Amino acid sequence: MWRAVTRFLIRNNKILDYALLYLSLVASIGIVIYLGAGGTRGMSDYLESFITWMFNALGATLCLRTCISLLDNKADGKFRSAELALTLYFAGLFILRSSTDPLYVSGGWLYAGIFSIFLIELSKGSLFFDRFYFNPTLLFVISFLLLIMVGTLLLMLPNATNGSPLSLVDALFMSTSAVCITGLSVVDISANFSHFGQIVLVVLVQLGGLGVMTFTGFFGYFFSGGFSYKNQLMFTELVAENKLAAVINTLLKIVFITLLIEVLGAIAIYLCVEDTSFSGKGSRSLFAVFHAISAFCNAGFSTLPQGLHDEAIRFNYTLQIIVAMLFILGGLGFGIVLNVYYFCKRWIVNFYKRLAIRQAFVYKAWVINFNSRLVVWTTFILLVIGSLGIFFLESERSLAEHQGIAGKIIGAFFMGASPRTAGFNSIDMNLLSFPSIMLIILLMWIGASPGSTGGGIKTSTLAVAVLNLFSLIKGKDRVEAFGREITTDSIRRSSAIIFLSLFTLGVAVFALSITDGDIKLLELAFESVSAFSTVGLSLGITAKLSDAGRIILALVMFVGRVGTLTLFIAFIKKTSLKSYRYPQEKVLF
Repeated sequence: MWRAVTRFLIRNNKILDYALLYLSLVASIGIVIYLGAGGTRGMSDYLESFITWMFNALGATLCLRTCISLLDNKADGKFRSAELALTLYFAGLFILRSSTDPLYVSGGWLYAGIFSIFLIELSKGSLFFDRFYFNPTLLFVISFLLLIMVGTLLLMLPNATNGSPLSLVDALFMSTSAVCITGLSVVDISANFSHFGQIVLVVLVQLGGLGVMTFTGFFGYFFSGGFSYKNQLMFTELVAENKLAAVINTLLKIVFITLLIEVLGAIAIYLCVEDTSFSGKGSRSLFAVFHAISAFCNAGFSTLPQGLHDEAIRFNYTLQIIVAMLFILGGLGFGIVLNVYYFCKRWIVNFYKRLAIRQAFVYKAWVINFNSRLVVWTTFILLVIGSLGIFFLESERSLAEHQGIAGKIIGAFFMGASPRTAGFNSIDMNLLSFPSIMLIILLMWIGASPGSTGGGIKTSTLAVAVLNLFSLIKGKDRVEAFGREITTDSIRRSSAIIFLSLFTLGVAVFALSITDGDIKLLELAFESVSAFSTVGLSLGITAKLSDAGRIILALVMFVGRVGTLTLFIAFIKKTSLKSYRYPQEKVLF
């Protein structure tokens, strides 16, 4: 009898999965309404009781499913451990909430548990997309669109702003800017957004920076017992991993590295700002977390009225260096950061063994792979060009307020690095000279590196185009770098990306000149490039744009984030390979 009941429960375990998903969805909606919509005192008390009741119901359902999974011998070990840890959280909080300690009575603990259940069940559900004939690239595009829609609804809630709620166009613009990690803003985040609104904004930045499918895949792996073969095939394209066996490992490392760097960055930012600049430790902590996520994800949002040029931190050079390191790491790309980490780790281990046990160095060829070499060198050259250019062009203008050569050098370095998709400004953008604006437009157009949280045409695209140019000048029939030959497909892709970026920017500037013709062409071009490359720097015209202009800029941000070439690949059916070839002809140039 007991065995029959056990087998029945194991076979019907999916019912509990659906129950947890829909219960957590309803509870999450209740929390959002409670926090974001406000209402009468009676309504708030009712919602608070409802959320508590839903928390208890979720805890009971989760406990039952955990017991069933422990009885199931086929259940994955990771799945059991993760489920058990979450169950203990619910059980422990249920017991602690019976005490009078306000620390445990706080609703934040309940919200964390409910959102965790919803995120986990939603993540597990995302792994079933492999049952449908979805193009992974199309799924990537759709996930961003859905996140933008959800973000728009959340930012329109009354409690998201301190004054009147955002209009549909403004909420759509801000949501798109956050999800596409751009940083352009039509409202003052520090004055118009409440703490709830700022938290919504930074969550959208985090999900947009990592990618919705990457984030859900991470949780889905732990709480579903692993990936199927089709799951792994789908995620090879989403995380840009060529080896099928390394997909899971790459996915976990991407999320782990992101969260680790952001936590360390938040701690460093918290320590280098003073309490006197904030209303309390809570505001100081929110500032640190917000800017760590915004910097590493290359979003460029700030909770200060004038960004990092605000009077409170304008000359805090330690903060500028920390923020710069965060967005440079985020702009390098996860694969590059991981590759450099392995290289540094190998040399540290070699030095340790040499000093400790007198062991000879162990050399290994090509620890730093070709793509890492290409990206790191290109990034280094662009940082030098950008920093020197800003230093010499702006020493007597926007950098004049920085006293001493060290302050000017740090300010120039920060503004030389920021245009490549970070979007933070430590100087007054209105004081920039025309040559500096043109240099910043060029740096914004180039952008960050492939596989990163940044936009633009990417450093690798520029490097391949430049190498191809020198190859043509020298009369060579192939493009080479670092002892390797670059494939024809890579050269064709770089040319296509450059053409599509210039075409998109041309259309954007043309459209904005129609909707907002009263604004100078240079300012419209600057704003368009900033939106397309998901940078966020502005000459101060974003809030002056018409509703039509804001929608155009939102579309440009979306196209720039997912990539013009990616959109074509997602929606245009590939041509089947032909077994014949036409005779070749040379084109005159």
